[in-house]
Amino acid sequence: MSQQEPPERESGDRQKPDDLPSNEVTEGVERAPHRAMFRAMGYDDEDLSSPMIGVANPAADITPCNVHLDDVAQAAYDAVDDAGGMPIEFGTITISDAISMGTEGMKASLVSREVIADSVELVSFGERMDGLVTIGGCDKNMPGMMMAAIRTDLPSVFLYGGSIMPGEHDGREVTIQNVFEGVGAVADGEMSEDELDDLERNACPGAGSCGGMFTANTMASISETIGFAPLGSSSPPAEDDDRYEVARESGELAVEAVQEGRKPSDFLSRESFENAISLQVAVGGSTNAVLHLLAMAAEAGIELDVKDFNEISARTPKIANLQPGGERVMNDLHEVGGVPVVLRELLEADLLHGDALTVTGETIAEAIERLDPAAIEDVDADFLHTVDDPIHERGAIRILTGNLAPEGAVIKITGEDHLHHEGPVRIFEDEETAMQYVQEGHVESGDVIGIRNEGPKGGPGMREMLGVTSAVAGQGHAEDVALFTDGRFSGATRGFSIGHVAPEAFDGGPIAALEDGDTITIDIDNLEMSVDLSDEEIERRIEERGQPEPNYTNGVLAKYGQQFDSAANGAVTNPGAKRND
Repeated sequence: MSQQEPPERESGDRQKPDDLPSNEVTEGVERAPHRAMFRAMGYDDEDLSSPMIGVANPAADITPCNVHLDDVAQAAYDAVDDAGGMPIEFGTITISDAISMGTEGMKASLVSREVIADSVELVSFGERMDGLVTIGGCDKNMPGMMMAAIRTDLPSVFLYGGSIMPGEHDGREVTIQNVFEGVGAVADGEMSEDELDDLERNACPGAGSCGGMFTANTMASISETIGFAPLGSSSPPAEDDDRYEVARESGELAVEAVQEGRKPSDFLSRESFENAISLQVAVGGSTNAVLHLLAMAAEAGIELDVKDFNEISARTPKIANLQPGGERVMNDLHEVGGVPVVLRELLEADLLHGDALTVTGETIAEAIERLDPAAIEDVDADFLHTVDDPIHERGAIRILTGNLAPEGAVIKITGEDHLHHEGPVRIFEDEETAMQYVQEGHVESGDVIGIRNEGPKGGPGMREMLGVTSAVAGQGHAEDVALFTDGRFSGATRGFSIGHVAPEAFDGGPIAALEDGDTITIDIDNLEMSVDLSDEEIERRIEERGQPEPNYTNGVLAKYGQQFDSAANGAVTNPGAKRND
């Protein structure tokens, strides 16, 4: 993270509310030592009489998602300064999901969500900040930052770093999803290594988060819908001038929110979470958003159950055909008006709670009316459908239950809407052995692959399985091979892939009882995931298996592994957010 230039101010009095936390470190004779520390960093009397706005910046050279965030943070920082705030930038971590994917390092990904939330909360609390601009790039940044804002309940604005533009290969647009699936195509003999090499060199042309409606863009779109970010702020690309205009708007809005005392607890509600789910299922958003929305709701003390996603998906059709199920990316949505175009369609169909509040002080209906986005039927976008003529009558996210997943399991429908499978399972104890099986060419149409011991506690960290699912899809089996796990999937996963099976194997969930050859039934229409075993047989096998030893007994993975709650509750670690202690 680069050191920002100290703010320069014109003379004049600033209006600072009397009840702000920063007054504890800036006001009174006894705070002279504290002010001396600020003066060492270039702050002056004007700054010290202004609201203190933290700019939480996870910039890093670890991932293209975050490599440009110093520039984004600088634009927000300057806007806070110009609007009469005292901007203070501080850093936090990030993990590249794409680079850690398929390795032991992927276990750090979900942990990083918690570390981000913990670190932003700690700095905000310890330094007595008055408000926040929280910035996100890679997948776990978004929920981590919003969870921190919820915990602190400081006036906060979320600022997305924007997504990468698509690359070009063989005359077509490509993303990182194509590269992962190319690995499977090479293993199946459908692509040469030379072609994969060319694809690798052209898929990611610059800075920004993965371009499809994967986890980063899903959570960024949700940040608008749930009220944490201004409408229209998630779709401008990372390296577009509009991205920096969004950053400036966010900085100004953060100062306004502090002056008005507008906190997350004032605008977050059950209705705003339902709006977020409606948007998620309408655009075919990432399954990870299920986990993150449950976690955010738990942090906010708002009742949200994993089965609520079924109820909202049942009434909300899928109307956007974006990657991974479709061909288009976030920039295509941006060019026709961004997320507000989709929100207008949902609002006019009475599929949004229009009276849900946002950080701007407006209701979401008022914000949509002010922006006046184009109607879907009036834009030239073959990847957007109206509610009356949807891609699927039902939203993309489904929660399956049954004797194999009593607390639920999550699938995103990216293709065929009436998936059904019944057959024997091939069970694997971890991702690596499953990946080896797939890459060696053993997968055949009709197979059921189960991967366990990858849950939040058992992994620990609930690894994403994009490597395995992409290898299966790359071999042409996206819709005719079922794969399930107590771990997670990337937002780029497509096909017959079921994750978040809960309870997880490590906690004695039924998935722990499975043996090769057990008959599994997966029925999307009936929302069922079951195994042809009696409750008594499941219980006997689990008792015989006993409690497995944790994979890590030292360090950060051991610590967070002990603290994770069930995936059915968002896999939170905050004791106050856990539903079932």
